[in-house]
Amino acid sequence: MSLATSHEPLTAPAYLVARPGPSPRVSVTVYAADPILRAGVVQQLRQRPEIDLLGDTGREDAQVSLVVVDTVDDHVADLLDRLRVNSATRVGLVVGTLGSGALQRVLECGVPAVLRRAEADQDRLVHLVQAAANGEGVLPGDLLGKLLSQVGSAQRSALDPGSVSLSTLSTREADMLRLVSEGLDTAEIARKTAYSERTVKNVLHEITTRLQLRNRAHAVGYALRNGLI
Repeated sequence: MSLATSHEPLTAPAYLVARPGPSPRVSVTVYAADPILRAGVVQQLRQRPEIDLLGDTGREDAQVSLVVVDTVDDHVADLLDRLRVNSATRVGLVVGTLGSGALQRVLECGVPAVLRRAEADQDRLVHLVQAAANGEGVLPGDLLGKLLSQVGSAQRSALDPGSVSLSTLSTREADMLRLVSEGLDTAEIARKTAYSERTVKNVLHEITTRLQLRNRAHAVGYALRNGLI
């Protein structure tokens, strides 16, 4: 007696077939000093099923805090630092203008996901939020190139501790030392650079401490001798 064979393709029972479920929604709260900026971003995100927008009362529970600003100043940096304290939320930044010096400041605040406002269409906003929620970095291409260049310079300096290069001072530090060399005091430097007097003092103190210099005059002399300003 022979066993009958079936030529029908083998298929798994329907209840065993894995079907992908819907992507989890990302809870987001939006911070913006300008109500018009906030309204525009909220309107964009509200239309997307991937996003769960939370109001002011749910800010502490948001997976992503999205900060929307024109520029990064002391107030914005303070906000980014405060948001970083909440380990349950990630931070994304949508900004109007962002130079390489401001980028370094943002990264120091623990913000890896950054988007220029001019490029912030609906899809890019959603991508930024999802990347931030996953702990992934997002940067504009030109700023990423500058960041990689800075990292390369820092690595070369680390390999040759005796060398002095432009990477010894950040753009902000060089600018402030240049103003010191022109005879400006703390308050005048603060007005010129749009930083607070506290930030100016902290930056200049950091320079003298890091480079093991005695005071501001010594720092200016060091920078001038080594072609840093």
